[in-house]
Amino acid sequence: MSELGRVLRLDARRAAPLVAVPLLTAVGIAASVPSFVASVAYWDESLVTLLNAVRLLGPVAAGLAAWTAVRERPLDYLRELTARSPATGVLFDLLLLSVAALVSFLAVTASVVVVALLRQEAGRPHPLGLAVGAGALVLHIVAGYLSGRVAPHRTTATVVLAATSLWAALRAPGVSWLSLLPPAAFPHLPLFTALRPAVLADQAVWTIGMTGALVLGYVVCATRRVMLVLPLVLVMAAIVVATLRLHGTGGGATSPAPAKPVCRAWPLTVCVHPALRGALPALMSAATPLASRLDGTPGAFTRVEQRPSWAPATVTDGVAAIHLDERLAPGFEGRAVRQIRDGLMDASACAAPRRPVSEGYRRLVDAWLAGEEPPSIPDVRAARRFTSWGEQRRRTWLRLHFAYYRACALGPQDFDGWDVPPRLFPKYATPAATPPARPRIDLGAR
Repeated sequence: MSELGRVLRLDARRAAPLVAVPLLTAVGIAASVPSFVASVAYWDESLVTLLNAVRLLGPVAAGLAAWTAVRERPLDYLRELTARSPATGVLFDLLLLSVAALVSFLAVTASVVVVALLRQEAGRPHPLGLAVGAGALVLHIVAGYLSGRVAPHRTTATVVLAATSLWAALRAPGVSWLSLLPPAAFPHLPLFTALRPAVLADQAVWTIGMTGALVLGYVVCATRRVMLVLPLVLVMAAIVVATLRLHGTGGGATSPAPAKPVCRAWPLTVCVHPALRGALPALMSAATPLASRLDGTPGAFTRVEQRPSWAPATVTDGVAAIHLDERLAPGFEGRAVRQIRDGLMDASACAAPRRPVSEGYRRLVDAWLAGEEPPSIPDVRAARRFTSWGEQRRRTWLRLHFAYYRACALGPQDFDGWDVPPRLFPKYATPAATPPARPRIDLGAR
């Protein structure tokens, strides 16, 4: 036992783990920079960034493990002087290298978590996802080291690095189920979506199974112990089942995930995804003028809600649905206001062949609703008359003409005075949209 202890202590003093920890940590942090520069902290997206970093970490770890195996192979005769199993030294090397890789992975994970906590994070972290990333890194260590043992040549480390890099780089995210095999290639996760736990579980089983199969296969070959064949068969069966389950997903690793919104309740109620709570003040300031101008019309709203990208942006029953840029690029509040304004339009009516005639009049009203500079339109008289009216006069005019505005049916006669020409829109008929008959009043004269 004393002789075995001396050999183990000599193994522990090797330089490979000392090189692996800082090298892999630096590579992992560099690969995680996209998570650091993101404007919001969404736990699922942070996890995707971390798992995608393993696609760069894994090949480096595999190449380092192969280099270690090739470099230490000439010293095998020292291990043969002891009475221990021929597989013990290899397993101990794998343990040291795996611990070093996991230490670096934890350091990278800690940096991503700290950055997320410093922001207004949302969602829930997935411990299973961290297990998948750690398992994929250990799998690369095992595969690279055993490759160096089987082919102890100087070029082995280079070949392993190139092969694992190609395996990680050639699988596009979300295109095929092959992209889900570790190290998985995950696409960007939009808000209101989340990683599917079943996919993470299958990846964990696949990774652990493949690692166990490689280790058991080597031990069986090195020790000729038939009793290890049964565990090897069971592990291979688990790999097959996990592969079939991942194949059944078709490459879809995400699913819609409802999120409890955060809201600001005065003077409107504005609700957004919790990861974008910083957008509330700007949205409130931008949406309030539009809401006040639409007050009293069928398009009036008192609530603004952020919706997923696949849901339509509409104004229905006093609720305006909007989409937000997840990075909150400059001008996001203005784009949200324009979405609300555009959601007032009847798409089928505005697509009619005769509607382009009234395009200029609609753009004139659109600019006022969004607080923009009035555009130049062919009907200079109507534009001059509309821009000369005061704010209250314009709001009263919109209540009377909202049906025509919504159907893209405004004409020059709609800017002559208070009355509405005898054109009926039963679909939009409301007391506000169809005023009672009254004498013509020329607003331009006041």
